[in-house]
Amino acid sequence: MRPEALSLALPSELSRAVEALAARDADIARELARIGHPAPRTRPPGFATLLDIIIAQQVSTRAAATLRRRLNERLSGRIDAESVAAGGETLLRSIGMSGRKAGYALALAEEVLAGRFDPEGIRALGDDEAIARIMALRGFGRWSAEIYLLFALDRGDVMPADDLALQEAARRLRGLGERPSARTLRAISEEWHPLRGAAAIFLWHLYGTATLDTGDNARKGG
Repeated sequence: MRPEALSLALPSELSRAVEALAARDADIARELARIGHPAPRTRPPGFATLLDIIIAQQVSTRAAATLRRRLNERLSGRIDAESVAAGGETLLRSIGMSGRKAGYALALAEEVLAGRFDPEGIRALGDDEAIARIMALRGFGRWSAEIYLLFALDRGDVMPADDLALQEAARRLRGLGERPSARTLRAISEEWHPLRGAAAIFLWHLYGTATLDTGDNARKGG
């Protein structure tokens, strides 16, 4: 199954991809039988999703959700480069965003408004080129770029290995004594090529089922 031939945004195709992984990975097969299939994780391409990724950096899932809700309320649902630039640092700090993240958000808005970065235009780029283009933006690391590719551009062979939840889920999946590093998780994920995106979504599902009762919320990378 080729990643370019499927859409992980569609439940049926995500299920096919996970089943293909389970057919060749006994650990995934075991956990799939136990917890079932994951739901798709999709976001629309564009400025709002990139801003949302900034918000999610280095904070818990719960904290990120609070910031998103506040921003949505302040802007009456209109989250675009123009509105964020107009509100400036005052707006972003008022919702609880740190000064550093506010700077990242305003720099992103400036790049988009100046026409130097087109969030939807990078659809035409290959994975490596698109990741490099996003990482050239202030405040965007590899995790942020890979999250955008996987969720907004529907790239099926991307593994955001810097994600702590994915690392913990991989530890549980493989029965490891300690959480693997990003480098180790990338090496592990080579076994799942060309369906690493589906593997990532399954690992988040595995992590979520294991933390429902604990309230654990892993922090994300940059």
